[in-house]
Amino acid sequence: MSLFHAVLWLDHHQARVLQFDAEHVLAERVKAHTHHTKQHGSAVRTEHEFFSEVCDALAGIAEVLVTGSRTAQSDFKHYVSQHRPALAAHIVGYQTVDHPSDKQLVALARQAFVKHDRMAGVPTPT
Repeated sequence: MSLFHAVLWLDHHQARVLQFDAEHVLAERVKAHTHHTKQHGSAVRTEHEFFSEVCDALAGIAEVLVTGSRTAQSDFKHYVSQHRPALAAHIVGYQTVDHPSDKQLVALARQAFVKHDRMAGVPTPT
């Protein structure tokens, strides 16, 4: 089931993707891989693999709000702009938040999408 809106919370260890509509919430978790190698650049490669899996989890979602730590958001934004530019068009905003529950994330995203829709001139559903 693919829903119209989603909120992504991420840090460098895991990500939570919550797709939602007025009545349903569909949750998915993505965990970073820990490859302990001595190879130069393996940390960057591991981060790219993780962000790639996160992007795959966001495939087909029309509007995404990205939340989480400022550093993780910045790194993810850079990855998306360099490696997944088509996804960048679907990201409507970035907000720094700590470790909210799934319910808090969905509530935050609902408010953000109402504001986003108003700015875009889309009528708010009643």
